[in-house]
Amino acid sequence: MPAPDVSARTPEAIIEAIRRSPIGKVKVAVADIDGVLRGKYLHKDKFLSALDSGFGFCNVVFGWDSGDVCYDNGTFTGWHSGYPDAQARIDLATGRTVPWDGDVPFFLGEFVDASGAPLAICPRQTLRRVLDRAARMGYAARCGMEFEWFNFRETPDSLAAKAGAEPTPLTPGMFGYSLVRMAQNRPFFAALMDELAAFGIPIEGLHTETGPGVFEAAILHAPALEAADRATLFKTAVKEIAPRFGIMPTFMAKWNARLPGCSGHSHQSLWSEGVNRFHDPAAWDERDLPLVRRRDPRPAARDAAVLGADGEQLQAPGRRLLGPDQADLGARQPHRRLPGDRRLGQGHPGRGARARLGRQSLPRRRRQHRRRAVGHRAAS
Repeated sequence: MPAPDVSARTPEAIIEAIRRSPIGKVKVAVADIDGVLRGKYLHKDKFLSALDSGFGFCNVVFGWDSGDVCYDNGTFTGWHSGYPDAQARIDLATGRTVPWDGDVPFFLGEFVDASGAPLAICPRQTLRRVLDRAARMGYAARCGMEFEWFNFRETPDSLAAKAGAEPTPLTPGMFGYSLVRMAQNRPFFAALMDELAAFGIPIEGLHTETGPGVFEAAILHAPALEAADRATLFKTAVKEIAPRFGIMPTFMAKWNARLPGCSGHSHQSLWSEGVNRFHDPAAWDERDLPLVRRRDPRPAARDAAVLGADGEQLQAPGRRLLGPDQADLGARQPHRRLPGDRRLGQGHPGRGARARLGRQSLPRRRRQHRRRAVGHRAAS
């Protein structure tokens, strides 16, 4: 059955492709309060009608956690409001097909209020607000995300039978960047590289990391909104692909106190007038992180922290972020503490740095934020 071309550049072409498609359903999804993807199938006719009026999606996704436990102190929604539907609007620009699900068309949505204005609590709308601020200052942001995660030889039933304790890792012991272990799990590695690319998530690099059954993937950089969409889709996609190979992945921050945790890295750069403002060809100085402020004389450059302090609001609620003055990142060597050097909270290139400078070719220079969520559940 031929897949509809939903990657077309115009809304009219996308709508016509869906209308002509022999596939009778469309998959849609939104991000909840924790950035976890929640979605459903829509009949093709329902999807087409929702393009004009949107569709209802229970706003409990902003009132519970990743285990569907409702908050008892929420104000946006709760038992006091009865968890009514919120209005979701489909973004046709996110169109793609799901290669492991019969090439069903897939779209992301975002929430709006009763007047059609962006819903403030919606994570995707929050990112849009930050990017709009950057645009008014003359900047466009590009980002590339990296994820580390554990893989286990488990199923939901087998793990439940163990009461969630002592899952069996895909591979034993520590062996980062192992070609041998990649070869031992070649079908899974190949599926991740090939099927994610077909799903619109191009992987720049994929390898084993230090830890039993740990992988790390770097997603190709893109404009910030697209990069965020790819990051959200990536985690769900990995969890949908893995069961075919008898594998259960988890992106849980730290499932075992004796082992390294799973971190995430956000590579960020700011552009204006076609120039990467994090790159100064006349002064390559790894200690001077805020190049944008030194090179760009415009007053707006002084406010270029849109990807710094303001960007903190994009972190999912409930995650405790470690600040630059906290040396113990609980990371790869949990029995050690990183030295108390202030550079670890600034632009030092070391891997313990909170904000790290890339050493790639200079035009691609970017700032990397390393985040280690604490206590986040496996469902994310």
